[in-house]
Amino acid sequence: MDLDLSPAVTAFRDEVRAWLAAHVPEGLPSMDTASGFAAHREWERTLADARLAVVSWPAEYTGRDASLLEWVLFEEEYYAAGAPGRVSQNGIFLLAPTLFAHGTQEQRDRLLPRMARADDVWAQAWSEPEAGSDLAALRSRAVRTDGGWLLSGQKTWSSRASFADRGFGLFRTNPEAARHKGLTYFLFDLRAEGVTVRPIDQLDGEPGFAEIFLDNVFVPDCDVLGAVDDGWRVAMSTASNERGLSLRSPGRFLAAADRLVDLWVSRGDLSSRDRVVDAWIGAQAYRLHTFGTVSRLAEGGELGAESSVTKLFWSELDVALHETALDLLGADGELAGPWQDGYLFSLAGPIYAGTNEIQRNVVAERLLGLPR
Repeated sequence: MDLDLSPAVTAFRDEVRAWLAAHVPEGLPSMDTASGFAAHREWERTLADARLAVVSWPAEYTGRDASLLEWVLFEEEYYAAGAPGRVSQNGIFLLAPTLFAHGTQEQRDRLLPRMARADDVWAQAWSEPEAGSDLAALRSRAVRTDGGWLLSGQKTWSSRASFADRGFGLFRTNPEAARHKGLTYFLFDLRAEGVTVRPIDQLDGEPGFAEIFLDNVFVPDCDVLGAVDDGWRVAMSTASNERGLSLRSPGRFLAAADRLVDLWVSRGDLSSRDRVVDAWIGAQAYRLHTFGTVSRLAEGGELGAESSVTKLFWSELDVALHETALDLLGADGELAGPWQDGYLFSLAGPIYAGTNEIQRNVVAERLLGLPR
């Protein structure tokens, strides 16, 4: 693709850079605490007021109709400015693309504006006990009733569920069907009668995850996303976005790589030079790979099994960046700080969004054509 930016794209990038320089707050509390969650929700509303919360969405949903290239540049500016993590990321980066692809007009009109302003923060309810990376093994079920469905079962490791408003996930609607058949994609209220949310502490002791227990929770027909019994196909478009492009934009790793170079310069540790260079090159390579993906999508391509390669790369790059930083810090790395926080979070990367072991199977079978 042509990496020379047009005047319009340059103007968009400059506008974003100037706005962030004037508005990025300092030191918000962790979004995995009640007070931090509220502060991050308010930050999302500040972004929405500036029409910068969902720049790639259509203008009718408070977006900017930004191209994928503009979105990648927005992300680079966002992380370079040190802006807070996005408490709405499950909704705006995972559920929203699925709504645009598979939702009804009524669902888009009803759900997207509230998502953009963080009036509804969404939790991802994929995993279950004995059905994590093997998502098709899930046992939570939905039974038909007047005007909708009754959901029952247990979801676990549900991101943002401790403080979120709504959840999305798969439920088995036809127990007689094959594993990947007979599943339906539902949207549900985390405060509905029959829902119990039990927080799960992370390594840092904060409740970033939760278990969700559902006991005959009523969901109206209007909150079925896609066709009944066709949830696997709908969910795979969500998973491709999660692994391949939208959840981990290169801006996040570019900013971390630049901070790592600054740290290395301040420490003057020549023994770590090659690891720092490798990490910086890795971030730049991921950026260029993303531009290649953007070009392919702009020409009508789709995210498919290649997203598993992307997920393997960014998750291992994140660990390498933070391990190198902690080694540079030496004993200082044991103290609480952004590098230690980032390292603890990076350890989850090879697990969430489908474990790296599963992604290697996908690469082997679907891309390389190796036998099962």
